[in-house]
Amino acid sequence: MSPRSPSVNEELRRRSKERLLQAALEVVSERGYEATTLGDIADRAGSARGLVSYYFPGKRHLVQSAVHRLMHRTLEEALEREPRTDDGQERMARAIDAILGLARDRPVLMRQHMAGLLQAEGFLPCPEQQRLAELLRDTVARHGSSKVDSDYPMLRALLMGAVFSALMPGAPMPLETLRAELFKRYRLAWELGVPPGTEAPGGTGTPDRTGRTDAAGAAGAPDRTDVSRFFATEPAPDRS
Repeated sequence: MSPRSPSVNEELRRRSKERLLQAALEVVSERGYEATTLGDIADRAGSARGLVSYYFPGKRHLVQSAVHRLMHRTLEEALEREPRTDDGQERMARAIDAILGLARDRPVLMRQHMAGLLQAEGFLPCPEQQRLAELLRDTVARHGSSKVDSDYPMLRALLMGAVFSALMPGAPMPLETLRAELFKRYRLAWELGVPPGTEAPGGTGTPDRTGRTDAAGAAGAPDRTDVSRFFATEPAPDRS
Protein backbone atom coordinates (compact mmCIF):
# COMPACT_ATOMS: atom_id res chain seq x y z
CA MET A 1 0.00 0.00 0.00
CA SER A 2 1.36 3.40 -0.95
CA PRO A 3 1.91 6.00 1.79
CA ARG A 4 -0.97 8.34 2.55
CA SER A 5 -0.77 11.76 0.93
CA PRO A 6 0.00 14.84 3.09
CA SER A 7 -3.58 16.07 2.61
CA VAL A 8 -5.02 12.82 3.96
CA ASN A 9 -2.65 12.90 6.94
CA GLU A 10 -3.71 16.46 7.68
CA GLU A 11 -7.37 15.48 7.51
CA LEU A 12 -6.76 12.57 9.88
CA ARG A 13 -5.08 14.90 12.36
CA ARG A 14 -7.97 17.37 12.11
CA ARG A 15 -10.56 14.69 12.76
CA SER A 16 -8.54 13.30 15.66
CA LYS A 17 -8.60 16.75 17.24
CA GLU A 18 -12.35 16.99 16.58
CA ARG A 19 -12.92 13.71 18.43
CA LEU A 20 -11.02 15.03 21.45
CA LEU A 21 -13.09 18.24 21.52
CA GLN A 22 -16.34 16.30 21.32
CA ALA A 23 -15.21 13.81 23.95
CA ALA A 24 -14.26 16.66 26.30
CA LEU A 25 -17.79 18.05 26.15
CA GLU A 26 -19.38 14.66 26.70
CA VAL A 27 -17.20 13.52 29.60
CA VAL A 28 -17.20 16.83 31.48
CA SER A 29 -21.00 17.03 31.08
CA GLU A 30 -21.30 13.59 32.68
CA ARG A 31 -18.65 13.78 35.41
CA GLY A 32 -17.79 17.42 35.98
CA TYR A 33 -14.44 19.06 35.36
CA GLU A 34 -12.55 17.98 38.46
CA ALA A 35 -13.53 14.31 38.11
CA THR A 36 -12.51 14.21 34.44
CA THR A 37 -8.95 13.31 33.47
CA LEU A 38 -7.19 13.72 30.15
CA GLY A 39 -7.07 9.93 30.02
CA ASP A 40 -10.87 9.79 30.32
CA ILE A 41 -11.21 12.16 27.38
CA ALA A 42 -8.67 10.28 25.28
CA ASP A 43 -10.42 6.97 26.02
CA ARG A 44 -13.82 8.39 25.02
CA ALA A 45 -12.31 9.78 21.82
CA GLY A 46 -10.59 6.48 21.02
CA SER A 47 -7.25 8.30 20.85
CA ALA A 48 -3.81 7.65 22.26
CA ARG A 49 -3.33 9.66 25.44
CA GLY A 50 -0.22 11.29 24.07
CA LEU A 51 -2.28 12.93 21.33
CA VAL A 52 -4.09 15.12 23.88
CA SER A 53 -0.90 16.90 24.91
CA TYR A 54 0.16 17.07 21.25
CA TYR A 55 -2.91 19.17 20.40
CA PHE A 56 -3.61 20.95 23.71
CA PRO A 57 -1.30 22.31 26.45
CA GLY A 58 -3.53 20.93 29.20
CA LYS A 59 -7.01 19.98 30.37
CA ARG A 60 -8.22 23.52 30.95
CA HIS A 61 -7.18 24.62 27.47
CA LEU A 62 -8.89 21.58 25.93
CA VAL A 63 -12.13 22.11 27.85
CA GLN A 64 -12.22 25.85 27.16
CA SER A 65 -11.69 25.15 23.46
CA ALA A 66 -14.47 22.57 23.50
CA VAL A 67 -16.94 24.90 25.24
CA HIS A 68 -16.03 27.75 22.91
CA ARG A 69 -16.76 25.40 19.99
CA LEU A 70 -20.13 24.59 21.52
CA MET A 71 -20.90 28.30 21.98
CA HIS A 72 -19.64 29.25 18.53
CA ARG A 73 -21.61 26.57 16.69
CA THR A 74 -24.76 27.02 18.78
CA LEU A 75 -24.69 30.75 18.05
CA GLU A 76 -23.96 30.16 14.37
CA GLU A 77 -26.83 27.68 14.13
CA ALA A 78 -29.24 30.14 15.73
CA LEU A 79 -28.18 33.07 13.55
CA GLU A 80 -28.39 31.13 10.30
CA ARG A 81 -31.54 29.08 10.93
CA GLU A 82 -34.51 29.35 8.59
CA PRO A 83 -36.00 31.73 7.85
CA ARG A 84 -32.60 33.37 7.38
CA THR A 85 -32.49 37.10 7.95
CA ASP A 86 -30.13 40.06 7.86
CA ASP A 87 -32.34 42.07 10.21
CA GLY A 88 -30.14 43.33 13.02
CA GLN A 89 -32.88 43.26 15.66
CA GLU A 90 -33.80 39.65 14.94
CA ARG A 91 -30.17 38.53 14.87
CA MET A 92 -29.43 40.18 18.22
CA ALA A 93 -32.48 38.46 19.70
CA ARG A 94 -31.36 35.10 18.33
CA ALA A 95 -27.87 35.61 19.74
CA ILE A 96 -29.20 36.39 23.21
CA ASP A 97 -31.57 33.42 23.16
CA ALA A 98 -28.84 31.07 21.92
CA ILE A 99 -26.42 31.92 24.74
CA LEU A 100 -29.11 31.90 27.43
CA GLY A 101 -30.25 28.55 26.04
CA LEU A 102 -26.83 27.09 26.76
CA ALA A 103 -27.21 28.02 30.43
CA ARG A 104 -30.43 26.01 30.50
CA ASP A 105 -29.35 23.08 28.33
CA ARG A 106 -25.69 22.76 29.39
CA PRO A 107 -25.54 23.91 33.03
CA VAL A 108 -22.59 21.71 34.04
CA LEU A 109 -20.44 22.83 31.11
CA MET A 110 -21.36 26.50 31.34
CA ARG A 111 -20.92 26.64 35.11
CA GLN A 112 -17.49 25.05 34.75
CA HIS A 113 -16.63 27.47 31.95
CA MET A 114 -17.50 30.45 34.14
CA ALA A 115 -15.46 29.02 37.04
CA GLY A 116 -12.50 28.30 34.76
CA LEU A 117 -12.35 31.89 33.57
CA LEU A 118 -11.88 33.00 37.19
CA GLN A 119 -8.94 30.67 37.84
CA ALA A 120 -5.32 31.83 37.82
CA GLU A 121 -4.89 30.75 34.20
CA GLY A 122 -8.03 32.69 33.34
CA PHE A 123 -9.04 33.21 29.75
CA LEU A 124 -7.09 31.10 27.26
CA PRO A 125 -7.33 32.38 23.66
CA CYS A 126 -8.01 29.74 21.03
CA PRO A 127 -9.30 29.58 17.44
CA GLU A 128 -12.77 28.55 18.66
CA GLN A 129 -13.05 31.64 20.84
CA GLN A 130 -11.96 33.81 17.93
CA ARG A 131 -14.77 32.40 15.77
CA LEU A 132 -17.26 33.07 18.57
CA ALA A 133 -15.96 36.63 18.87
CA GLU A 134 -16.34 37.20 15.14
CA LEU A 135 -20.00 36.16 15.25
CA LEU A 136 -20.74 38.40 18.22
CA ARG A 137 -18.93 41.35 16.65
CA ASP A 138 -20.92 40.84 13.45
CA THR A 139 -24.13 40.71 15.48
CA VAL A 140 -23.29 44.01 17.15
CA ALA A 141 -22.46 45.61 13.80
CA ARG A 142 -25.68 44.41 12.16
CA HIS A 143 -27.63 45.68 15.14
CA GLY A 144 -26.45 49.16 14.15
CA SER A 145 -23.47 49.87 16.37
CA SER A 146 -21.10 52.60 15.21
CA LYS A 147 -18.64 51.64 17.99
CA VAL A 148 -18.20 47.91 17.55
CA ASP A 149 -14.83 47.84 19.35
CA SER A 150 -16.49 49.00 22.58
CA ASP A 151 -20.00 47.62 22.09
CA TYR A 152 -18.84 44.05 21.39
CA PRO A 153 -17.04 43.65 24.76
CA MET A 154 -20.16 45.04 26.47
CA LEU A 155 -22.42 42.48 24.77
CA ARG A 156 -19.98 39.71 25.70
CA ALA A 157 -19.90 40.88 29.32
CA LEU A 158 -23.69 41.12 29.54
CA LEU A 159 -24.19 37.65 28.09
CA MET A 160 -21.60 36.06 30.37
CA GLY A 161 -23.06 37.93 33.34
CA ALA A 162 -26.51 36.60 32.47
CA VAL A 163 -25.19 33.03 32.21
CA PHE A 164 -23.44 33.42 35.56
CA SER A 165 -26.63 34.76 37.16
CA ALA A 166 -28.71 31.91 35.73
CA LEU A 167 -26.31 29.29 37.12
CA MET A 168 -25.40 30.80 40.51
CA PRO A 169 -25.78 27.98 43.06
CA GLY A 170 -28.48 28.73 45.59
CA ALA A 171 -29.65 31.97 43.97
CA PRO A 172 -30.23 31.47 40.24
CA MET A 173 -32.16 34.12 38.34
CA PRO A 174 -34.93 32.99 35.97
CA LEU A 175 -33.93 33.01 32.32
CA GLU A 176 -37.11 34.89 31.43
CA THR A 177 -36.10 37.75 33.74
CA LEU A 178 -32.58 37.86 32.33
CA ARG A 179 -33.94 37.79 28.79
CA ALA A 180 -36.27 40.70 29.59
CA GLU A 181 -33.38 42.82 30.86
CA LEU A 182 -31.20 42.09 27.84
CA PHE A 183 -34.05 42.74 25.41
CA LYS A 184 -34.74 46.04 27.17
CA ARG A 185 -31.05 46.97 26.95
CA TYR A 186 -31.00 46.38 23.19
CA ARG A 187 -34.56 47.62 22.55
CA LEU A 188 -35.76 44.33 21.13
CA ALA A 189 -39.39 43.32 20.69
CA TRP A 190 -40.33 40.42 22.96
CA GLU A 191 -41.58 38.28 20.06
CA LEU A 192 -38.18 38.25 18.30
CA GLY A 193 -35.79 35.30 18.62
CA VAL A 194 -37.35 32.38 20.48
CA PRO A 195 -39.69 33.94 23.04
CA PRO A 196 -40.88 32.11 26.17
CA GLY A 197 -43.92 29.96 25.54
CA THR A 198 -42.92 28.95 22.02
CA GLU A 199 -41.05 25.85 23.18
CA ALA A 200 -39.59 25.08 26.62
CA PRO A 201 -40.25 27.22 29.69
CA GLY A 202 -38.11 30.32 29.47
CA GLY A 203 -37.75 30.20 25.69
CA THR A 204 -34.27 30.48 24.18
CA GLY A 205 -34.50 27.08 22.50
CA THR A 206 -32.98 25.79 19.28
CA PRO A 207 -35.55 25.29 16.50
CA ASP A 208 -35.60 22.12 14.45
CA ARG A 209 -34.50 22.10 10.81
CA THR A 210 -37.86 23.42 9.64
CA GLY A 211 -37.50 26.49 11.81
CA ARG A 212 -40.21 25.35 14.25
CA THR A 213 -39.73 25.59 17.99
CA ASP A 214 -41.49 22.49 19.22
CA ALA A 215 -42.23 21.86 22.86
CA ALA A 216 -39.36 20.22 24.71
CA GLY A 217 -39.52 16.49 24.20
CA ALA A 218 -42.08 16.70 21.39
CA ALA A 219 -41.58 14.86 18.14
CA GLY A 220 -39.33 16.83 15.82
CA ALA A 221 -37.54 18.72 18.58
CA PRO A 222 -33.73 18.52 18.46
CA ASP A 223 -31.82 16.36 20.89
CA ARG A 224 -29.96 18.96 22.96
CA THR A 225 -27.74 16.29 24.50
CA ASP A 226 -26.23 15.40 21.11
CA VAL A 227 -23.29 17.60 20.12
CA SER A 228 -22.04 15.38 17.29
CA ARG A 229 -23.38 17.73 14.60
CA PHE A 230 -20.82 20.31 15.72
CA PHE A 231 -17.85 18.01 15.05
CA ALA A 232 -16.44 16.31 11.94
CA THR A 233 -15.29 12.99 13.36
CA GLU A 234 -15.98 10.45 10.62
CA PRO A 235 -12.88 8.66 9.26
CA ALA A 236 -11.27 10.54 6.41
CA PRO A 237 -11.41 8.91 2.97
CA ASP A 238 -8.15 7.23 1.98
CA ARG A 239 -7.08 9.08 -1.16
CA SER A 240 -3.55 7.66 -1.19
